[in-house]
Amino acid sequence: MKNTIATALALTMLTVSGMSVAAGTPQSKATVFTPPSEATIPDDEYGRTIRMGKNIFDDTQHYAKQYVGNSLNCVNCHLASGRKPDSAPLWGAYVRYPAYRTKNNKVNTLGQRIQGCFKFSMNGKAPAIDSPEMIALVTYAHWLSSGAPVGATLKGAGYPKLAKAAAAPDFIRGKTVYAENCQICHGVDGEGKIIDGKTVFPPLWGSTSFNWGAGMHRIDNAAAFIKANMPLSKGNTLTDQQAWDVATFVMSHERPQDPRFTGDVAQTKKEYHDEDCKYGDTVNGKVLGGSN
Repeated sequence: MKNTIATALALTMLTVSGMSVAAGTPQSKATVFTPPSEATIPDDEYGRTIRMGKNIFDDTQHYAKQYVGNSLNCVNCHLASGRKPDSAPLWGAYVRYPAYRTKNNKVNTLGQRIQGCFKFSMNGKAPAIDSPEMIALVTYAHWLSSGAPVGATLKGAGYPKLAKAAAAPDFIRGKTVYAENCQICHGVDGEGKIIDGKTVFPPLWGSTSFNWGAGMHRIDNAAAFIKANMPLSKGNTLTDQQAWDVATFVMSHERPQDPRFTGDVAQTKKEYHDEDCKYGDTVNGKVLGGSN
């Protein structure tokens, strides 16, 4: 079975997707895909590696703690163990990589994409491509994608594109949306909720959240995720405007520094943040990104 695992890892060099749906591909025309049931995981070395990948994905704090620098787990942004449509599911990603990424201006394999998640979303350090943790995560993604057509845009892959807000997204309105819909789980100060040392609801800003280089710090990404998935188990109950407003509110708070920081916020913004985000902006008299 060692050859099977090696093949699964090698396939990332030949297959797999970005964490978002390809631009210009209507979801109505995308291929519908259902990942396999957990009950079908084989009872062999390959199956044990799949299960380890799922464990790492669901409880990254425990199973890959040496690579994590905050309080998050992979499942916080990729819901239901990487299965849920419209929350960047693993099965939607696997079939679309290798892929060119403007973030680093080169073609990335899935393993390299996951390394970026650890560096930015987990505010930690990247596991080596041949590390047991990376092999397990890629094998889990490979299994979840069993039967999916290589290179296809799958319905529910990535985050759905949200229509432009009717009114300019607003911090104050977003604060109200947050208080009414979000703070019961994520806390008044975005600190999240930890019970018995385990993150139950992730911190949305502050020192234990994702850093300024994570894809979720982009307001368009956050708004799309929120609209489709939040409040938890009540996705698509907020209006588009509410999603844009609350995403703006959440992403207008300080968080760990972008690992690509040049030593100057304005220069870092110019080089790496030509996007829909608040990095380097002044909010309530404070320059975001300037306190780390």
